[in-house]
Amino acid sequence: MKLVDEFKTFAMKGNFVDMAVGIIIGAAFGKIVSSVVGDIIMPPLGLLIGGVNFTDLKVILKAAAGTNPAVTWNYGNFLQVTFDFLIVAFAVFLVIKTIVAAKKKEEVVPPAPTKEEILLTEIRDLLKK
Repeated sequence: MKLVDEFKTFAMKGNFVDMAVGIIIGAAFGKIVSSVVGDIIMPPLGLLIGGVNFTDLKVILKAAAGTNPAVTWNYGNFLQVTFDFLIVAFAVFLVIKTIVAAKKKEEVVPPAPTKEEILLTEIRDLLKK
């Protein structure tokens, strides 16, 4: 039973739950970004470079023979995944930058001491001497 209790303690820690929520949201966000790249960004880009669908770009290393499929080097799919990554990385950068900026605004600089506080500090220091 001790192992089960330790697992409960571990699973209910705030960081664990926060991490789980982050992973779930990240997976959903990844699907959105993949759709944005594949369905919104890449078609116009492919049209601009001559109607090319990036995922279809490949080099045939060995042609199909009988029942054996062709061996291909799918560099277009790699380009698609690279664009996905760059957009996700940029979006994460913007989110973190926004969070950091918000935290900086939250950090309130303490107000300068009033004349009374300065005077009381001087009196305290004189009394110590």
